Parts: sequence; structure tokens; C-alpha cells
Amino acid sequence: MAWHQLRLTLPAFRRGFHLITNHVVHALPELQETRIGLLHVFIQHTSASLSINENADPDVPRDLEASLNSIAPEDFPYVHTCEGPDDMPAHVKSSLLGSSLTIPITNGRLCLGTWQGIYLCEHRNHGGQRSLVLTIQGEN
Repeated sequence: MAWHQLRLTLPAFRRGFHLITNHVVHALPELQETRIGLLHVFIQHTSASLSINENADPDVPRDLEASLNSIAPEDFPYVHTCEGPDDMPAHVKSSLLGSSLTIPITNGRLCLGTWQGIYLCEHRNHGGQRSLVLTIQGEN
């Protein structure tokens, strides 16, 4: 059983859902050598999150963003407001979606479904760079 771990810094993205599958795969040449295993992806932030969702129709990320904005609106009477009106809603959205994903690996490839991709869910207007910890556990 082999382990490999690295930290991936993503560029700053605007608010919304952004496909990052290629960023993750390109950062992990060890993935191609893994016959069977798991990839764990963890985001080191509390105002952004991760999701696996449809990667084909650009309406999906727009609708996801609109839905979450409806669930956690900026005009809700939050107590934590010192970091701006988009901060506390970002924490709510991050709590709903989560900070990590685990994806099976088979024969050097992520076992994502045909229409699935890994999304960075940026919940802040100006979130900046985001850091992911990528961990592979598997057999070559």
C-alpha cells in the first residue's frame, strides 16, 4: 500500500462553481501508476467548498450558485458580519457542501461517472487562491 500527498494551490476564481478536475489530475502524476486506490481531496478553507456534479451543461453550475444564494442570502440578519456581507453566507454554503471528497481510483484513472467533475465552489466575491490537500492511498 502506497501513500502520496501534496498541496495544490488553485488560482483565484470568481464567485461560483468551477471545474477543477484537470487541475487535480495534472497535479498527480502518481495517479497513473495507481492500479486501485482512493483519492482524498480536502480544501483548507471555511468559505469555499468542494462538490462532485455534472460537468457537461454550463447551466448546472449557474443553477447551483443561484440555489445556494437562495438558501443562504447575503441580506439574512447574520451576527458574524465583520468580514463583509458575503462572508457568513459563504460559511453556511461551505458547511452544506463540505470540505472534502473521496474518489475511487481504478487503473490510473479517477472513477468519476461520465458526466461528473470535481468543482471548487467559491462562495466569496474575492476569495483569492485556495489550497487543496490531495492524498492518494493505493496499490500500484
